[in-house]
Amino acid sequence: MKPEIHPNYHPVVFVDGEYEIATFSTMKSNETRVIDGVEHFVVQTDISAFSHPFYTGKQKLLDAEGRVDRFRKRYNM
Repeated sequence: MKPEIHPNYHPVVFVDGEYEIATFSTMKSNETRVIDGVEHFVVQTDISAFSHPFYTGKQKLLDAEGRVDRFRKRYNM
């Protein structure tokens, strides 16, 4: 690997409500937390796999069939 072209990785905790994911990232924040003797940056997230509607099963389905009918009607098919 070439020196000095790769970003610096830091221990980070991504927090989504009550869920936390401890990993490494290039992101930083002003808030820190010590986990198992290692200082992690704390990054607040709005949506993660724990709260995204697709993964939680709360996603609403769109009416795709109506779109096809409107397309056919518009172009006389």
